[in-house]
Amino acid sequence: MTTTLITGANKGLGFETARRLVGAGHTVYVASRDAGRGRVAAERLGARAVALDVTDDASVAAAARAVEADGGLDVLVNNAGIQVEMGDDQAVAGAAEVTAEMMRRTFETNVFGMVRVLHAFLPLLRRSGAPVVVNVSSGLASLSRMTDPGRPGYPYPGVAYPASKAAVNMVTVQYAKAFPQMRINAVEPGFTRTDLNGNSGLQTVEQGAEIIVRMAQVGPDGPTGGYFDAEGPLAW
Repeated sequence: MTTTLITGANKGLGFETARRLVGAGHTVYVASRDAGRGRVAAERLGARAVALDVTDDASVAAAARAVEADGGLDVLVNNAGIQVEMGDDQAVAGAAEVTAEMMRRTFETNVFGMVRVLHAFLPLLRRSGAPVVVNVSSGLASLSRMTDPGRPGYPYPGVAYPASKAAVNMVTVQYAKAFPQMRINAVEPGFTRTDLNGNSGLQTVEQGAEIIVRMAQVGPDGPTGGYFDAEGPLAW
């Protein structure tokens, strides 16, 4: 039985990924900052709930201990993320408006939180016979795409979110090199309708979760250190 933990899994892409992996036979931990919402989501899915705030050392350590006590972990999906530069009116703070505080808050969850979770769960993953890590990135993290006027994401004015996801990509590459026995990849779900973007995305969570679910199930001979969307590898 494959055991999988998904951060930020009480709604959106995380919830849909959990639903699909439960259906594929995984034992799934729905990790959620809000323990109550996590329990409700887990009950709906037939999954297990674990309280986990990626910005809090003690919370992450407690979650790792709980999962270890239950038997260990095979797959980690780092899905939790925020986009603080987008206001309630869906206006995105551009280069003239972005502040160091916006950058700090974004990186605290999207980058430092991901590394915090990776660090805490690495001992469990290293005991697995087929460990897998999926880091949810974004097409806005691609320097190739963001410097090509012909690409859809080129006009996006924000700084903090794309920068944080570019950092996610580099963390992915470096961890993949450090742990060649693991399959560690970054994925771009696409512009999906979730609370992250005020439900302004162009595709459903079912479509967005496709690449996350696929990469969560790669075998020991699968790719590692890559960056993928539903159609295949992406240019960094």
